[in-house]
Amino acid sequence: MKILYAIQGTGNGHIARAEEIIPILSTYGKLDLFVSGSQADIKLSMPVKYKSKGLSFFFGKKGGIDFIKTFKNNNSKRVVREIKEFPVEKYDLVINDFEAITAWACHKRDIPCIALSHQYALLSSKVPKPKHFDPIGTWFLNNYAPIREGVGFHFASYDQNIFTPVIRERIRKTKTTDQGHYTVYLPAYDDKKLLKLFLKFPRIEWHIFSKHVTIPYHIGKISVFPVDNEAFTISLASSHGVLCGAGFETPAETLYLQKKLMVVPMKNQYEQHFNATSLKQLGVPAIKKVSKKNLSKIEKWIETQNIIEIDYKETALPAIERVFKIYADRK
Repeated sequence: MKILYAIQGTGNGHIARAEEIIPILSTYGKLDLFVSGSQADIKLSMPVKYKSKGLSFFFGKKGGIDFIKTFKNNNSKRVVREIKEFPVEKYDLVINDFEAITAWACHKRDIPCIALSHQYALLSSKVPKPKHFDPIGTWFLNNYAPIREGVGFHFASYDQNIFTPVIRERIRKTKTTDQGHYTVYLPAYDDKKLLKLFLKFPRIEWHIFSKHVTIPYHIGKISVFPVDNEAFTISLASSHGVLCGAGFETPAETLYLQKKLMVVPMKNQYEQHFNATSLKQLGVPAIKKVSKKNLSKIEKWIETQNIIEIDYKETALPAIERVFKIYADRK
């Protein structure tokens, strides 16, 4: 059996999950990989047969997407050509982690394509939804990678084909400590803005991981580091708490490690508002943005011990088994 695993490369979470998924998929047949997107800071340890710039969103420095940079760096003619030319017909099955090129190629040529992603879970009517309705965000979730069937991941098993997060083996084997610092990963914020605000807490030690720096620097009890998977994991496992965006993998790993968590959903990222809604139901505090106005909420979070006890079981294997059951039922 020839399998193509198409992975969205815009965020680190897709790549981190793929590291756990790939060894299992390899047992089902001959596996090829396709990574689409250019905003991930970590790389797959396995060979990638196909690569594309894909359709990538670029982080800004004010808490949201930099739409000008996104527009300039995306070539729609190239994407249309890649959809037409990508050889999906060579494969018996395409497994898709919210990747647009292969999803559309399979859609147009009626090639079996099954979703295996967090975003697919958000299409379920049983998943908690944000209070505000975002028509553009809703359209994007439904049409960016159009796939009729699939398996999703979320913070809880809200529906039959929704599994809890895939936790990296590296995280499962990590011994946690509490060295008192707070780990921060807010890729859509300028580190200088974060630094200015966090200096309001002179007794707190902060580890800020920023996409906007290449050389570490330190001011007072604040350390700013470039994004590095190993360094971030060490900081996370030894932290007292984590302040991060309302993505999926980092909050999931933080919950698994039983660290105190606060999230900041990214502006114009409807998916992150879904995530924040689910996390709030679990008891995780969320703020709209990191600003002077919200420093009192951050201070209150620092002063409270709000540890949420969740034990995420192994889900990679059962999720993949469900994918192949869907494939078998379609034949």
